[in-house]
Amino acid sequence: MSRKRSRLEIYLDILHVLKKGENKPTRIMYRTNLSWTPLQKILNSMVSQGLIVKRENKSKKIYLITEKGLNVLRYFDKIKEMITIEP
Repeated sequence: MSRKRSRLEIYLDILHVLKKGENKPTRIMYRTNLSWTPLQKILNSMVSQGLIVKRENKSKKIYLITEKGLNVLRYFDKIKEMITIEP
């Protein structure tokens, strides 16, 4: 049985997806295995914290990772290298 992801894990998953170049909301939704409504709330929270930015062009919305978001990813990736987390 798999456990539910923490909010932090979801944020990091979204940042990883954006870093890899996926930037459309539906693609982010599929790649992170989230439903639409929770994804929208999380993306808005991440925008307000400066981790990502939202760009709108006519009817298209895209999200891009910011330097702050990249720093957060680097920080947590470094921690993962330093410790072993057992199930």
